[in-house]
Amino acid sequence: MILDASNFPDGHQLSAHICIVGAGAAGISLALALEDAGLDVLLLESGGLKAEHETQDLYQGTVSDEHLHSLPDRYRQRRFGGSTTIWGGRCVPFDPIDFEARPWIPHSGWPIAYGDLLPYYGKANELCEAGSFAYTVGKAFEAEPRAMIVGFKSPHFSTDTLERFSCPTDFGRRYGAYLRASTRVTVLLHANVTALSLNNAGSALNGATVSTLNGRTMTVRADQFVLAAGGLEVARLLLSNRDVHSNGIGNNSDLVGRYYMCHMAGTIGAIKLNQPNKVHHGYDVDMNGVYCRRRFALSSATQRQHRIGNFVARLHHPRITDPAHRTGLLSLLYLAKGIIPYEYGKRLHGEEHLSAQAILLHLRNVICDPFGTALFLIHWLRYRTLAKRKFPSIIIKPRAGLYSLDFHAEQEPNPNSRVRLGTLRDALGIQQLDIDWRYTEGDVLTVKRALALLSDDLRCSEVGSFEYDIDSVELEMTRYGAYGGHHLGTARMGSDPRNSVVDSNCRMHGIDNLFIASSAVFPTSSQANPTLTIVALALRLADHLKAVANRRQYVSAANPERAPRNEKASPVPESIT
Repeated sequence: MILDASNFPDGHQLSAHICIVGAGAAGISLALALEDAGLDVLLLESGGLKAEHETQDLYQGTVSDEHLHSLPDRYRQRRFGGSTTIWGGRCVPFDPIDFEARPWIPHSGWPIAYGDLLPYYGKANELCEAGSFAYTVGKAFEAEPRAMIVGFKSPHFSTDTLERFSCPTDFGRRYGAYLRASTRVTVLLHANVTALSLNNAGSALNGATVSTLNGRTMTVRADQFVLAAGGLEVARLLLSNRDVHSNGIGNNSDLVGRYYMCHMAGTIGAIKLNQPNKVHHGYDVDMNGVYCRRRFALSSATQRQHRIGNFVARLHHPRITDPAHRTGLLSLLYLAKGIIPYEYGKRLHGEEHLSAQAILLHLRNVICDPFGTALFLIHWLRYRTLAKRKFPSIIIKPRAGLYSLDFHAEQEPNPNSRVRLGTLRDALGIQQLDIDWRYTEGDVLTVKRALALLSDDLRCSEVGSFEYDIDSVELEMTRYGAYGGHHLGTARMGSDPRNSVVDSNCRMHGIDNLFIASSAVFPTSSQANPTLTIVALALRLADHLKAVANRRQYVSAANPERAPRNEKASPVPESIT
């Protein structure tokens, strides 16, 4: 069922076998996976079914450098479905090398291997609605599609790996009806966790305090608690609770909030291909109707040889702010930048301010290319606006025959890149976050070496050229700062409490019943967007929680239909319809 905490009486008490904090991709996936386990699950969500300004404002905070990192209320959504309500739908698994302890990547290494997560990636793909778990051309298509670049050969990059695209699936909208009908999972909206109460020894979580913006307060007791908020909010919750542990929960080694990673991303250079008609840089559709796209993917052998991080790149349209591309649609997008959502507008345009002359040149492009612009708008309306499975992004074959390179690279874990509690407080009295995101020389080296290798491979294959200013690489890879909503590593996973916050089962070191299902636990960032791996980790955690429940005999075989527990006899509001 779905209830609203704002309708509960003040002082109400709730209990469950498992309490999950956060109803985004991780929280909803975890609740769905636990639904048939005979366990009572309480899923707490700060927001409602739709976006609300007052609730979203609870994410406000500060950053050390706004040019390097957006304010913390951007790219995140505090509502049912979490940030899946605005994501682009890109699904990519991590690579086996990402889990390894690599001597050239400081603080790398997961306590689990790729094979430990592989059994859960298939179901994660289903929940994300990204089709089958097939991430190579040979597995995804019965007949091999057109080559990305005919004649391109490389000892360093493959072009047969894929990224797959979700609808994109809003987890709240997609699975809301199922959760509403559930007799085991209770979703509680507008339920902000403002305190986590430990026992005197600090070894177990006794309960949580939930507050609403209309002044109600209630308590939750559960056998197991799971923090399924994002990489920033998990750190905030842990750091804010200092009653028993003076530095915050799980922060005895001063690790919570450290090792904060996003991804290094940018658009750079000019790629001139000798035979533009033999280039396919757009999307293919698999047998299930799922959009897939190939990219240049740096091999693990090359990463080892050159001692750099993971890296992928895609052919991209020319820089949109430069009217020399002569493409009406690109100019139209630039002129319409004021109505494009922030999450996409910042990446699409950067911070350039064009002269009046440049604006006139953009207008000329629009006027001189009405046919191309009209065709695109018709395609966008049909395959994006009106389609259930939406065309993932803007794909344009440039009129001038030039491309740029769009890259996405791993960021090294860095203990000096961190989030802390700030001095300001939100409407519920909780300290806001202050974010100090930093990148390293190793991050710059990864991008520089990968770009140089790709440039050499294009030239040696005699398919074209890739020219860029080597001195501008660092500028371009930080032009957009920390990439989007990929907030990773603030409560990292590991086997040693001295250098990690949770263990291989995502349980907090030293606290028996507190788990984290979030990108916060990622020790490294890979080249991949995190959502698919977040969901896979949540499903793996669900199996572990079921095993814990069975060991502790929470569910009696004689009474599998045990009703949800409610410690205080007070009226329960009607389910939200």
